[in-house]
Amino acid sequence: MNASSAIPLSFVRSAARASSSTCCRPARDVRYYSSLPRPYRFHVGASWAGKPHDPRGPRVKTSPFPPDSPIGKWRDLMLSRPNQPAGKHIGEDFFYIQDMREKSGISMGVADGVGGWTESGVDPSLFSQALMYHAHRYSKAAWPGEPEVDPTQEYEEREQVEGWELTPLECLESAYGGVLRERNVLAGSSTACILTLNASNGVLRAANLGDSGFLVIRASSVIYVQRSQTHFFNCPKQLSKLPTSQKRFSRACVDHPRDADLCEMKLRHGDIVITYTDGLSDNVFPAEMVTICSMVARQSQMTKRTLTPTGEHESVRAVEDEEAQAMAERIVDYARMCMVNQKRVSPFERAAAREGMYFRGGKIDDVTVLVTIVQEA
Repeated sequence: MNASSAIPLSFVRSAARASSSTCCRPARDVRYYSSLPRPYRFHVGASWAGKPHDPRGPRVKTSPFPPDSPIGKWRDLMLSRPNQPAGKHIGEDFFYIQDMREKSGISMGVADGVGGWTESGVDPSLFSQALMYHAHRYSKAAWPGEPEVDPTQEYEEREQVEGWELTPLECLESAYGGVLRERNVLAGSSTACILTLNASNGVLRAANLGDSGFLVIRASSVIYVQRSQTHFFNCPKQLSKLPTSQKRFSRACVDHPRDADLCEMKLRHGDIVITYTDGLSDNVFPAEMVTICSMVARQSQMTKRTLTPTGEHESVRAVEDEEAQAMAERIVDYARMCMVNQKRVSPFERAAAREGMYFRGGKIDDVTVLVTIVQEA
């Protein structure tokens, strides 16, 4: 099955049914609030599915973050979001979604812990969870662009606007520093893709290191796909923390946030941004993602037409939130189907063939997907 192949009819029907029923610097107290208009709204859905546990795999020696620790509490909060495909089982991936200061925009990201560390007894999920935790922590007190100043305020009041601008690259650098200081993360590696969406001007900015990434759909066409960064086939660039007890660890790749690819683009009303780990891009072609989003959107339009005038504004907003969530869940569902299909040509199979290697069908992996629908007033 290639990129232009049709999605199975049974999957189309199940998607339609499901979409119709899915519902650093310390932060200081804010004293002045911006009253500038913010014409953009972002509706974000998140879905994930960890790969099945392999009983033959090596046993890790490290322990998960305790539920009462700051990272443990935040991890459990993120995994309490509704997610039909796999509940709370996310594997070695992780993600975050965070409103930025004064709801001036949204910061989000995905990280994919490198599974090879299990051979050394290290749990790869600790690195990705800590990286996303610190990215969330830094971004919630920052602005996605220059701090907003209301020109109608007095000069002294404008000078008191709190906060600072945080680019995705700066967020990645700060989060990585947080992981290096994290005592419970003894070692590990992860890819990362971090985005900020500005609610004032609709600008998307991104920093991507490794083979996670994002794409942008506009008018049922993919207008941008973030390229993967690799050292060689199936070895992505990655942020790493090496064991202090071993001065040399030849099997690990050590890259830096400054190696990330940067992107900046202006979004429009109706754009769809899909952020993902490689469990999606290795198994699902971009054209298939477009098809799934279009199916869910059509069903959502039918729901909007049935809304009554009473409370219509809030109802439409809720439908758009549910639409983004349904898209994320349907995409993850389809990726899981493709992983176990050995008769279908996958993106990973094609990539292996370009390197002169033989690989058949889908690639079983953790998958995490964030879908953002852009609305402009």
